[in-house]
Amino acid sequence: MLALIILMPMIAFPQLILTGKVMDSQTNSVLVGAHVILHPTFLTAVTDHNGMFRFTKLKPGEYTLNISFLGFLEQFQQVVISQNTEVDILLLPRQILEEEVVISSTRIPVNSPATFTNIDKEEIRKVNLGQDLPFLLETTPSLVATSDAGTGIGYTGMKIRGTDITRINVTINGIQLNDPESHAVYWVNLPDLATSVESIQIQRGVGTSSNGAATFGGSINILTQSLRDEPYAEINSSAGSFNTFKNTLSIGTGLLNGSFSVDARLSKITTDGYVDRAFSNLQSYNISGGYFSDKSVIKLNLISGNERTYQAWNGTPYDSLKTNRTFNPSGIIYNNDGSISYYDNQTDNYRQDHQQLFFLHSLNRKLNINLSLFHVRGFGYYENYIQNEDFEDYGLDDVIIAVDTVNSTDLVRRKYLDNHFYGSTFSLNYNSQKRLSGSLGGGLDYYEGDHYGNIIWAEFAGNSTTDFRWYDNTGIKRQYNIFGKVYYQLSSKVNAFADLQVRGIDYTIEGTHDNLMDISQTHDYLFFNPKFGALMELNQQHQPYFSFAVANREPTRSDFRDADDDNQPRPERLTDIEIGHNYASNTFRLNANFYFMDYKDQLVLTGKINNVGSPIFVNVPRSYRIGIEMIIGWKLSPQFRWDGNATLSNNRIKNFTEYVDNWNPPYDQIERNLGDTDISFSPSVIAKSVLSYEPVNGLNLTLVSKYVGKQFIDNTSDNSCSLDPYFVNDIRLNYSFSIAFVKELSLYLMVNNVLNTGYVTNAWVYRYLEGGNEYRMDGYFPQAGINFLGGVSVRF
Repeated sequence: MLALIILMPMIAFPQLILTGKVMDSQTNSVLVGAHVILHPTFLTAVTDHNGMFRFTKLKPGEYTLNISFLGFLEQFQQVVISQNTEVDILLLPRQILEEEVVISSTRIPVNSPATFTNIDKEEIRKVNLGQDLPFLLETTPSLVATSDAGTGIGYTGMKIRGTDITRINVTINGIQLNDPESHAVYWVNLPDLATSVESIQIQRGVGTSSNGAATFGGSINILTQSLRDEPYAEINSSAGSFNTFKNTLSIGTGLLNGSFSVDARLSKITTDGYVDRAFSNLQSYNISGGYFSDKSVIKLNLISGNERTYQAWNGTPYDSLKTNRTFNPSGIIYNNDGSISYYDNQTDNYRQDHQQLFFLHSLNRKLNINLSLFHVRGFGYYENYIQNEDFEDYGLDDVIIAVDTVNSTDLVRRKYLDNHFYGSTFSLNYNSQKRLSGSLGGGLDYYEGDHYGNIIWAEFAGNSTTDFRWYDNTGIKRQYNIFGKVYYQLSSKVNAFADLQVRGIDYTIEGTHDNLMDISQTHDYLFFNPKFGALMELNQQHQPYFSFAVANREPTRSDFRDADDDNQPRPERLTDIEIGHNYASNTFRLNANFYFMDYKDQLVLTGKINNVGSPIFVNVPRSYRIGIEMIIGWKLSPQFRWDGNATLSNNRIKNFTEYVDNWNPPYDQIERNLGDTDISFSPSVIAKSVLSYEPVNGLNLTLVSKYVGKQFIDNTSDNSCSLDPYFVNDIRLNYSFSIAFVKELSLYLMVNNVLNTGYVTNAWVYRYLEGGNEYRMDGYFPQAGINFLGGVSVRF
């Protein structure tokens, strides 16, 4: 009887098989490597060398096949299964060349042995109420986001596997977005970029990106909006806590005369911020125009952002966190009578314009070329009111007033960055539509950045003039890279890839820094970065894989600028080994990925200073990150779905030596050998949970939970210099429907940090010794308590 009960589900629901062949509708030739998704299950397949796919252990019912292949129209086909079924899928070649060719050489195909997450525009729409991309991507594995202002708007940052944005390669339409000198990406420079995004791929580890700065923790490949066939107009407005407002207008012509298209977006975002005075005033636009044919695409993208934000990057002193959590020390003026006031223009001001021109051409059904030209123009400054500055620090003479000598003054200064970044990327892409595909390409670019500072006002002017320039230097960087990638289906079950890149850098700095030191220098590097791996499809449920990669990275501008002759920075090298397993069934999927990231000469802060007392990054001989990432999806019922991910890791520096300033004679540094220590800002546990409920079509309720373990602020493993773990929950509500003259009306509500958790995501600390005691200066970045954002989107 017990055996009968156990077998009843199998008797009631026979295990059925769905097989199919994907072919070119014009030539009837099979298409190898087509991607097939079976909805509503988690099952996916890639067609083998015979163009075949196979799904097993299916229950009777109605399914939808989603079939895609580069160069062909995406197809959806309904299939009702009551017995073993076989289908033929005929894909229609696209009459217009696909824009995805632009980023095909920087993205990982679906059947590749790598660790990545794809995000489409519909997922982004549900959370895009004004926050920057780091917060929109916050539920992806191993990613931790932070915000200076505490709200996700303004200056924001992210870390993937504990590595910051200077070690994350970011491309937009295949073009480098990282600043060539600092290697950073300042998301505030491109407000509301998310509204113009078609899709994003996040690669963890070294990945396969070939353009721009080296990847030491991950890469983010952004594709902006692709061609829409029909004309459209869309209005997005949102409002929320801290006087946050966002308004966006998007319009497009669709395809005109079968060949032309124009799209435009205009956005404005304002907020007061959670932290005192941490306001943001952001504007941006995106205009795209293109010519499309069956063989060619010519497209021009203009992307521009303009930001004005009050400085909040100094953080809140630790002593203020419990008494005045939103305290912002930036812009405070201490008056002679003991009172305080605030300088209104303690702000950061910057504009960044991107011009991108693309030419895509299909030589034949198997071969296409991609050429892009780009120019990035940036100009801006940040302004500070500073009290009691010595004249000699600015190369100025003391001021004589009557018989008194004045050697210091209050002043207002601006530090400027005026830069141009030009370049080109190119690739020749081949797809045999059978077993072999690959790319051969590269890039060449030139960067010139002028850095200078002006005193625009001083209480005692002395021999200075209006807009007196006290320092001026220029950084010039030339880069090139050449790469070759091959993806090959060794058999019906094994896919392999190899990726080889050569990258060259020539970097020169000329002039003086703000401490009046001459920082002129020249550096040349030539790196070889190999990557390879393989994936085995044991069956439709199980796919083990592995990859091996080496990445080399040059030091940043600040590493070179602040170093002295005794501490010249060396390049860093990363060896990355990834071993993983994908499992999928009708209602459950699991990816488990083990990684070992072994660093040679990683640059970290040790407390060491240069010959003028500025902190510098120093190469540590050996360090590593070892961990496991787990990604889970579970369809609990037709209405309930749970998605979760967790990263467990150990991140260590071997034989770390700390240096602490001694403020007593002889004013030297105390050296402490601490042995193996934790790498800063690398929590050993990161976990996310997304529980979704769709009671009726179009209505979605979501509970988002995020846990981040303890993070050390520096590399000493000192518990007094750490951030507490935090567990934060958000609630989201989305409802979309259609009415008479509106194609789609969507309502959004986000209640963030519903439990009003007091948490901190970032900090800095400086420790010193005086009178035999240790003291510290610090800054912490608290995030907002319970807050909300609500919005409406109208599509015509």
